[in-house]
Amino acid sequence: MMEGSPGHTRLPDSQVREVLDKTYTSESRRILATLIRLLGDFDVAEDALHDAFASAAEQWPEEGIPANPRAWLVSTGRFKAIDGMRRHARFDASLDQVADQLEADTADPAVQIDRSIEDDELRLIFTCCHPALSQEARIALTLREVCGLTTEEIAHAFLTTPATLAQRIVRAKAKIRDARIPYQVPTQSELPDRLDAVLHVIYLVFNEGYSASSGQSLTRSDLSGEAIRLGRLVTELLPEPEVTGLLALMLLQESRRTARTSAAGDLILLEDQDRSLWNREHITEGIALVEQALSSRRFGPYTLQAAIAAVHSEAPTAGETDWAQIVGLYDILLRAEPSPVIELNRGVAVAMRDGPQAGLDLIDSIIARGDLADYHLAHSARAELCRRLGKTAEALSSYERALALTQQEPERRFLERRMKELS
Repeated sequence: MMEGSPGHTRLPDSQVREVLDKTYTSESRRILATLIRLLGDFDVAEDALHDAFASAAEQWPEEGIPANPRAWLVSTGRFKAIDGMRRHARFDASLDQVADQLEADTADPAVQIDRSIEDDELRLIFTCCHPALSQEARIALTLREVCGLTTEEIAHAFLTTPATLAQRIVRAKAKIRDARIPYQVPTQSELPDRLDAVLHVIYLVFNEGYSASSGQSLTRSDLSGEAIRLGRLVTELLPEPEVTGLLALMLLQESRRTARTSAAGDLILLEDQDRSLWNREHITEGIALVEQALSSRRFGPYTLQAAIAAVHSEAPTAGETDWAQIVGLYDILLRAEPSPVIELNRGVAVAMRDGPQAGLDLIDSIIARGDLADYHLAHSARAELCRRLGKTAEALSSYERALALTQQEPERRFLERRMKELS
């Protein structure tokens, strides 16, 4: 069924453009995911996607808007790709064979579109996050193909040039093609390891948005927002406890974003934040998701970190924070995922529960091992505890070390301010 048909009044271009813009915004990544499955090639599928939308802009004003625009675009994109292969076959005979195979696979994919669309999105996410690809390639490919960010946007977010980023994406696609990485959801036995890779990519994107590793701004809401959107997508498609836990963690951390910086863009520590600025909707949803993940008894590190964030979120003031519960959760987290950074965070929590000297002893032992010798947050945490203990010279020395290591301007200004106060 069309909203118009031959013989009917031509639809206004503005009306068609509005529908196409909405469809592109809401459906283009899903349509691309299905075209990649049908055509077996990222670049061919991207060309087919653009050809399909161009055809819609030409045909829909005359023929009317289809009842199922997504299915129409998939079918048209697939047809355009096969037709293009036929036209180029005189230069490359192998393309004719590929076109025959694609045409034989299914007469019209539109019938199955609505049933397979979610599977196609999940397949695309797992393909972009395949362990055979480097971590940088996984992030770049996921943001480009699943999220639809431009090469320039991704390059800007990760402080590289668009040309370098484009090469990274080209190499990743070539690796998928040459290594014949299957475009599929892993089997049940493979799922835990493969899902970890997906969640790791999403959390890396979130962290870069929530606390940028360098640059003028502390946060990048576009990236943290995109990571949360990805987390929601994976939760809908694959509601495993750790997926739910990661979404909860991101929501609870993101809830504090507005309160983390002053109007001038300066860093505000958790204990000094105006909690009335915290996003209560994010907190309510995040806590409900944490409880859901914990009740499964199959949770892991993301859920435990979310539980810690939930304790902070439930405290009306910094002074009313249940630090004993937080230390207990860090104890469990350390057993689940031993890590010097988690150990450092536990040391800070111990300082809040048992006093700054207890925390300083733990942090000193971590730094002495060499694990976090070049981690600016370890030295800034040590400096804070020394400051509270009145050890001014040691505090200044640790602030200086942290300042030498950090690449983020708001953190630099915070450390310089602390040093000035001590001096």
